[in-house]
Amino acid sequence: MPTHKNISKIYTSSGVNLDNSEKVKDQIKSIAQNTYDSNVIGGVGGFGALYKISGYDQPILVSSTDPVGTKLSVAGMFNDYSNIGIDLVNACINDLIVVGADPLFFLDYIATSVMDPEIVVTIVKGISQMCEDSNCALIGGETSEMPGVFQAGKFDISGFVVGAVEASKMLNPHQNIQVNDDLIGIPSNGLHTNGYSLVRHIFKLEEDTSPLFQQFDGIENSLGKELLKPHISYYKTLRPVYELVNGIAHITGGGLFENVPRILPENMMAIFDSKSWNVQQIFNLIQNQGQVESIEMYHVFNMGLGMVLSVNPENTDLVLKYIPSSMVVGKVAEKTSVDQVVIENL
Repeated sequence: MPTHKNISKIYTSSGVNLDNSEKVKDQIKSIAQNTYDSNVIGGVGGFGALYKISGYDQPILVSSTDPVGTKLSVAGMFNDYSNIGIDLVNACINDLIVVGADPLFFLDYIATSVMDPEIVVTIVKGISQMCEDSNCALIGGETSEMPGVFQAGKFDISGFVVGAVEASKMLNPHQNIQVNDDLIGIPSNGLHTNGYSLVRHIFKLEEDTSPLFQQFDGIENSLGKELLKPHISYYKTLRPVYELVNGIAHITGGGLFENVPRILPENMMAIFDSKSWNVQQIFNLIQNQGQVESIEMYHVFNMGLGMVLSVNPENTDLVLKYIPSSMVVGKVAEKTSVDQVVIENL
């Protein structure tokens, strides 16, 4: 009868290393335990993670899932995965908190050709770090080796987050946003997790990765470091102002044009003044290098705004006080055209 050791050798010859997988899972379990609170009943290691919801009278569960897109490819080209786990958590949580929810627990999925334990552990450490920072438990996940599905050295990751909000406190922008609301922007720190396919094309990174290690005029870091800045978490920034805002939009892929309409009533539009906030130099570099028209830049990238809040003018000064980095960037108006977003002074 074949032994466990012999079976492992046979499976390894097919491209899947069970021993590596088990070692990584043990490390992940240890890392994840730093994020547990008293609500975690069963975390990493079981068939299904268990979490007890407490502290709510009428909790509404809110969920979100996201990858980091082709930013993962740039991280591989630059051989730096230190922020990828941070990106994954923040991209998911930022989509959750726009309704006023608190993140409860997070799960991740890492699928690869052949598992590289060092890379996987680096990513999970970033995930754990941001979960702990957001009071969110990392209670489960999956790692999967799929040689033949992924090319050698290639992999993908996805994140899944579940949060909760008291029913009476949930933000409902389609009911609450009003004409003449101020639009308040909170800065991004760069691309966050969107637009990397265009960047790779403009700098021809699939052919030559050397531009990632170069420093360009106006950019303090190398291009690679600038592109791999982590996606900002806005959870702690937004939590104190939930009751002061009428709606929140997370500015991700599609920029202002695609994300702001998701919170606007059908009879309203958003008018932005592009001169009212600073656009980071990395966007100017991308635009000039690729000779990209301004309108396309605003359709692809966040262009310096990570979040946009719709706020009654009576609350504007207080929101600006709570969030010192924020600024008024536009107004909500009655819809007068097909487009729900107009950006002036491009």
